[in-house]
Amino acid sequence: MDGTGTHGTDRDDAGEQRAAGTPRLVRRKTVLRAALAATAALPVSLIGGPALARNLTASGKAPELTPPCDDGDDPTPEQIEGPYFKPHSPERTSLLEPGLPGTRLTVTGYVFGRACRPLAGVLLDFWQADANGAYDNTGFRLRGHQYTDSKGSFALTTIVPGLYPGRTRHLHVKLQAPNRPVLTTQLYFPNEPRNSTDTIFDPRLLMTVHDAGGGREAAFDFVLDVPQDPGPGPGDPTPPESTWAVGVTYRTGDWVTYAARAYVCRQPHTSQPGWEPPTVPALWQPA
Repeated sequence: MDGTGTHGTDRDDAGEQRAAGTPRLVRRKTVLRAALAATAALPVSLIGGPALARNLTASGKAPELTPPCDDGDDPTPEQIEGPYFKPHSPERTSLLEPGLPGTRLTVTGYVFGRACRPLAGVLLDFWQADANGAYDNTGFRLRGHQYTDSKGSFALTTIVPGLYPGRTRHLHVKLQAPNRPVLTTQLYFPNEPRNSTDTIFDPRLLMTVHDAGGGREAAFDFVLDVPQDPGPGPGDPTPPESTWAVGVTYRTGDWVTYAARAYVCRQPHTSQPGWEPPTVPALWQPA
């Protein structure tokens, strides 16, 4: 990635209700959230991705400051790049190095487009301060880029960044979907004293964070300003050349076709309108 390639992401500010006359979009969003969240109960070897950030809370409820993806809402807010970005970071999902002090931090999440469908192949370039609040401006310590997988998920292993004058604790990231503009933004930690005094801090960019195994686990779902076909909605007729049908009990490993594409069932369920294979990747994996 060069200095001009940036990543475009956005996250929705919306609540559960939408304007009258758009019930199909509300239902599509609800189904997608429920289906993706259901993957948290599956073995990691089966799902291959994180649970939705909005579901990773002690209470099981989505915090208001990490809003859910919703069809047609605003993308994840943009923030300034700052003075410490460097192009050409190494491709890696772990920024840990031998002898690197700090509290281990794992950040996971998904990247969605405007129709709440996961985006594969999105470039995410992370950089941050070390435990003492210093950036490596000569090498690439605590810098690295990666790509979302086929389900739109990403995972970063790093350390909790330190503090330096004028700023609260934060991570920098650039995101770019294929052939789309770059989104530059920052991610923040909840309950930090400096959140209230940092003039750049944006509560819409708060991660969901909890302690785990001597370290910390964080999650955040990005929404990029990428147009998407929302796909068939609940009640829409099943396309031709499809064996998938409503009201059928599917088991893990079952194969179906939908709109001339083959899918494999990822977890047992009884199909409902709105759970068509392209709409719920937590239930159906492209063959």
